[in-house]
Amino acid sequence: MNFAILLIVLLFSDLIFAQDVGNANETEISMEIQSCNPDMCDLLIEFGAMTEKLRAVETRLKDSETQILELRNKERTKVIFSAATGGGDNAIGPFNTDTTLIYRTVITNIGNAYSQFTGIFVAPVAGVYYFTIFYHAGGYYKAHLLLYKNNELMVTTHDHWSLIDTADNGGNAVFLQLQPGDQVYVRMAENAWVWGTDHHTTFSGFLVTQM
Repeated sequence: MNFAILLIVLLFSDLIFAQDVGNANETEISMEIQSCNPDMCDLLIEFGAMTEKLRAVETRLKDSETQILELRNKERTKVIFSAATGGGDNAIGPFNTDTTLIYRTVITNIGNAYSQFTGIFVAPVAGVYYFTIFYHAGGYYKAHLLLYKNNELMVTTHDHWSLIDTADNGGNAVFLQLQPGDQVYVRMAENAWVWGTDHHTTFSGFLVTQM
């Protein structure tokens, strides 16, 4: 009995060792099975099949868990903001140099990525974002807004001054691929102006998709 038990242990050890190191080829395994007791051979074959099934199930479970975590993280990351210049129906500008326009009236700020104190949006996650800028202004001074990603000009919108043009409206939009920490903001060109209210001149953006 002791010899039989020892033989079983050795056979199981050989099989597990061969599976772990991956050095045993099909011919060697076939020769080992052919040389063993028929009942033990059947047991070894069933054991091997069960091991492969368990490994396949474990792999699928790990893949499913990873996918669920990724979906949960993406669903948690929601970034949407809209802000207006404010200013109580007064002109903002003109200034003698390009000036970062601060949109102080926050309409929506899901994710808190936009700062009403600096006028700067900071990307919290890598992804593609969509931004829009709109303005209202009179014609006596030019209207000229520039949207930047970090220090790089992305898009602009402007209108030339005119003595007979009493009101101007304009805007632009852009998709930007951003990395965490990238900054997006609007600058008003020198000698330009916009009308400051809670409704007319706005800066908005949202996360389209994470990358």
